[in-house]
This record gives sequence, structure tokens and C-alpha cells, in this order.
Amino acid sequence: MTKKAIVKWLNGYVLEGITDTGTKVYMDSAENKTYPSPAQLLLQALAGCTMMDCVLILTKSRKHLERFFIEIEATESETHPKIYTHIHLTYNFFGPDLDTSLIERAIKLSEEKYCRVHAMLGSRTTVTSSYRINNIS
Repeated sequence: MTKKAIVKWLNGYVLEGITDTGTKVYMDSAENKTYPSPAQLLLQALAGCTMMDCVLILTKSRKHLERFFIEIEATESETHPKIYTHIHLTYNFFGPDLDTSLIERAIKLSEEKYCRVHAMLGSRTTVTSSYRINNIS
């Protein structure tokens, strides 16, 4: 079974997650009483970790990011429904003059060096990614 979720960056460090059923959940849920399930939290933590890395890398490179969200598809193991065998992240960047090489560098640095959640998934789960750049003025 494949689960889907979307995580949006809402500026700063607040992340909004939307589950496959359309329910909104928040990483910063002190004010919001809708909490994610542990499985949703894992997917949101992965997206949030790599998302913040990308935002920081782009900011340090003086690139302006209007909007940014990640779509996640996670496939559960056929033998154990609590284990994800494959997770695919689709990064969606919106901003003026976004550069392909910089976006690829940011994603690679996050996935290979900075994101602790990605590292913790280790060899048990295959994590792949793709991206879309939407240059807007």
C-alpha cells in the first residue's frame, strides 16, 4: 500500500502537513490540536529535515524562495505494514531565478550529509527524490 503526504514550508520553521486523507497536521503543533500519527510524523520529519536544509542552502546562496513544498509517497512492506520499503520525495520550488545546479546541490547535500532522518532510515528503506522548479517573478 502506498501512503501519500504533502509537507509545506510556511516560512520560518513551521511546517504544515497534509495526509493522504486531506487532514492537516503540523510539525509545530503547540497551538494546533491535530497531531500526526507516528508514521505521518516519520514522513513529515524526513520532509521537514531536508526541506529546512534546502531552504538554508538557498538562502546562503542569496536565492529567494517564494514557496516550497514536498510531496511524499511511501510504500509499505507487503510482509510488515509498519515498515516503509520505499519513500519518494518530490521537491517543488517556487521563486525567481532558481538554478538547476544549485537545487540539485542543495538536495544532494541534505540527503547525503545533513538530514539525520535520512541517515537513520539507513539501508532498510530506499529513499529517492525528484524536483520541479517553478521560476516565478
